[in-house]
Amino acid sequence: MSPLPRTLRLLSVASLSAVVTPLAGEAVLAGPDSTPPAAAAPAPAPAPPPSFKLSGYAEASYSYSTQNDGRVIVGRLFDRYHDSFVLNAFKLTADRPFEATKRSVGVHADLLLGQNAPAIQSDLGAFNVGSGGDLEQAFVTLNFPTKNGNGVQLKVGKMVTLLGLEVIEAVANPNWSVGNQFNFVENLTSTGVELDFKPSSSIDVELRVDNGWDRTAIPNGYKSFMGRIGIAGKNMSIGLIGYAGNQEDTNAVRYGAQALVNQKFGKASLWVQGDYGKEKANGVLPDPTQDAAWWALGVWLATDLSPNAGLALRGDYLNDTNGFRTSNFLGFPASAGEAQKLWSLTGTLNVKSWSSGLVRPELRYDHSNLLVFDGKSNQFTVALSVAYLF
Repeated sequence: MSPLPRTLRLLSVASLSAVVTPLAGEAVLAGPDSTPPAAAAPAPAPAPPPSFKLSGYAEASYSYSTQNDGRVIVGRLFDRYHDSFVLNAFKLTADRPFEATKRSVGVHADLLLGQNAPAIQSDLGAFNVGSGGDLEQAFVTLNFPTKNGNGVQLKVGKMVTLLGLEVIEAVANPNWSVGNQFNFVENLTSTGVELDFKPSSSIDVELRVDNGWDRTAIPNGYKSFMGRIGIAGKNMSIGLIGYAGNQEDTNAVRYGAQALVNQKFGKASLWVQGDYGKEKANGVLPDPTQDAAWWALGVWLATDLSPNAGLALRGDYLNDTNGFRTSNFLGFPASAGEAQKLWSLTGTLNVKSWSSGLVRPELRYDHSNLLVFDGKSNQFTVALSVAYLF
């Protein structure tokens, strides 16, 4: 075929295509049973990167006890001053979250000022902020992404304990005052490393190696261990915790376990916490020739009474079988190995009628098998807490 006819044929096809294609498009649009093609959905906007967030609270209170030495309420930690107005806490939290889906870094720090701060200060004063402040937490988190999207996190620094329902931040607890389990069978903070991961949506695991209970450094080099596994269902969750190691400045091993169960039903939540602990015989025990053991049980019930008010009830029991955990602590006398059995009943009204405000009147009864409350076996306490959260 000569070049000219071939060229003419190509031009003819091109011209026909140029005419037919628009007409075909119009015919499709004009068809009685047709709809215009859907426009492509825009790509979702990428999630904003995590940023630093500041939050916290301020809290003041008043407490009055029927039994006291004129100033101190025996057996109490944050609410220990009788007939006094107290600035309990000014808490400031700085947090930059990690991103679980990629390799990332997060950081978290909590600064606590006020009357509660000296009660949680670690030994050696390494994180103390003067006499009335404490760097409660300061840790860095390294995230390693995983296929399930939850990631694996490595935390390094000072962290609060894995033990217990109740926490240092009173505004986050069902009741205002903390119970006997918080005061006598749990630590407050640990300095070390922790590995966190969630193998599924219902299971989480935390494994920690640290310097011991409330210690920022260890003179003898012995490390301590704590681990937790959490199992969560639709309305129930279970936390199982174990610990072992040279928890304080002795060469004796302390070990124990805790179980915490939460059941939700309607507007109410029920928690049950059981503890058991033991320390091998050593020179700091009331009876240095015998191992010391203790166990405790606590029950909490919290429910909404209205959109702006709730009620929290707590009952707890501690059997300090050798007098070790309560000896010469929080106003209790030194023990020569005599068992102390403590129990308390607490009722707290949580009022949220003010924006960002929390008002908490509370009534508490404490009882011991010993005459430790100013010569008696029991005491009543009334208290009022007012807090602002931001």
